[in-house]
Amino acid sequence: MDYRVDLRDVRFQLFEWLPTAKLLEAERFADWDVESVGMVLEEALKIAQEQLAPCNETGDRVGAQWSDGKVTLPEGFHEAFQTVTEGGWIGLLADPEVGGMGLPEVLGTAVNEFFSGANVSFSLTLMLTRGVGHMIAGFGTEEQKRLFVEKVLAGQWCGTMCLTEAQAGSDVGASKTKAVKNADGSYQITGEKIFITAGEHDLTENIIHLVLARTPDAPVGTKGLSLFIIPKIKVNPDGSLGEPNDVYCNNIEEKMGIHGSPTCTLVFGQNDGCTGFLLGEEGEGMKLMFHMMNAARIEVGLQGAAAAGSAHQAALAYARERLQSRSWKEMRNPDAPQVPIVEHPDVRRMLLGAKAYTEAMRAILLQTSYYHDMHFLTEGEESEKYKSYVELLTPICKAWCSEWGVQVCHWCLQVFGGYGYTREYPAEQYMRDAVIACIYEGTNGIQALDFVARKLPMNGGKVIRELLGAAEKTFNTAKSDPELMEPAWMLAAALKQIETISKELTKRPDAIQMVLLNAPPLLDMVGTVLGAHLLLDQAMLAKTKLGAILAEKGVGTDDKKAYKEFLKTDEEAAFYHNKIQTAIHFCYRALPTVAAKGAAIRSGERAPFFAIM
Repeated sequence: MDYRVDLRDVRFQLFEWLPTAKLLEAERFADWDVESVGMVLEEALKIAQEQLAPCNETGDRVGAQWSDGKVTLPEGFHEAFQTVTEGGWIGLLADPEVGGMGLPEVLGTAVNEFFSGANVSFSLTLMLTRGVGHMIAGFGTEEQKRLFVEKVLAGQWCGTMCLTEAQAGSDVGASKTKAVKNADGSYQITGEKIFITAGEHDLTENIIHLVLARTPDAPVGTKGLSLFIIPKIKVNPDGSLGEPNDVYCNNIEEKMGIHGSPTCTLVFGQNDGCTGFLLGEEGEGMKLMFHMMNAARIEVGLQGAAAAGSAHQAALAYARERLQSRSWKEMRNPDAPQVPIVEHPDVRRMLLGAKAYTEAMRAILLQTSYYHDMHFLTEGEESEKYKSYVELLTPICKAWCSEWGVQVCHWCLQVFGGYGYTREYPAEQYMRDAVIACIYEGTNGIQALDFVARKLPMNGGKVIRELLGAAEKTFNTAKSDPELMEPAWMLAAALKQIETISKELTKRPDAIQMVLLNAPPLLDMVGTVLGAHLLLDQAMLAKTKLGAILAEKGVGTDDKKAYKEFLKTDEEAAFYHNKIQTAIHFCYRALPTVAAKGAAIRSGERAPFFAIM
């Protein structure tokens, strides 16, 4: 399966729109500059295209195979994993002291888009392994760091996150897995975890599980959970491998998508021989796990954006080649030749809509990653400000991007027509693989509840006011531009909708019911406004860049035909022109949904509470 991505837009967002070059001036990134990170980006794309993408279709068609507790991954996964580990890609963001590359988060997000877009089933193992390495590096004892961190971040061993149980899905506090302390300070673990991504496989000789479990006298709920490091194979004090640790995979799920990623049921201690080691302190399990979960939530949102980007590029390539029907300009001419479907208005609308949402998702994710970097590069109140931005944007990254990622895949499948519904083309796999991103790492409904109940009230609402205040600044700048004026006013109207609803909801006698009922549309409204703000901000930059090219080439825009012909011969000018059109299209098509959702919320409609279900 081919993998395509709009590398020009990735480079624009990283190096022209975001101040990544300024970021690299920090001492933390002293070993890097724009040229070197650009080379990293190109090498990552090469690996995605030459190693990960070719085994994506096999991963889907053949899938992970389970037999007698062992899982075998599809052909090509092992070679791809070897390439990734030899290049040190799992430790892309980790400190060089533990074998990492020490790159900024914003570059990691771009690289992970390539890997996920090329083969999400494969990339899930990388994501969780990286997360385990960072968790132990951040919260482990010196002994735990010595035994696990470098081997995990090097990909010598893989890692997982084990939360879910049959009776404890979204309600993690209902977990029943037990941890009883041994005389030597280790713990005996017994219990069963389900839906464990890459819980068993044959990529590495050992898998390090991070498992939530409850000690005997722990209180009920999440406050009683502790976090344990549980190796599949016991690790000796000298770092060598010992005997199996009584961790057994007794099943893998048959799923709608991500077939190449084994989703496992793991049984710990069925023979009373499973040993775990406490990470952090007893009762801190959920507190610690949220560090890994929040990072994973952003990456899950990235999966939605990556699927959207892959689907859009595949649909665009198909639309340029597929001949069907006459041009709309020749509809009455029965002798007119067939044209590529990219010339048909409805197809163009779907393709530009897919492009617009993909670029909006990319912008939200990259800006969130930039804020993450700035949190660690600054101190005091400024550092806390950036941290709060990341916290508020995390549920938007996860829910808004995964939700719209599926919708973009749907539009792109439509571009393929009947072929899109077949396995001959990749559209149907992209769509199936994308759906899970709306569900795992906390369903999008739960993300929305977290957003409205915890994130919006943060610091008395200061955080959301500052982020939406940046959108208002974009409006104030764009409203004086003749081409962007009306889209800018649409942004202002959408901002007013959010402000009005926020004030009105809290005054209603049924405020709690209305917030719970309308959390997802509220999150979508904010995500859409932020997407429009960022695309308009990029459009204004693109106008400046395009203007410079036109001035240099002596080209005017008054003669529309001559200008269009020029754009066909100048790729850079065409790129900036399309950035402007993309922002305009998003504002006209997406921002009106904010008013529609606002009207539904203000109506006070509560039929779901009264319906008999």
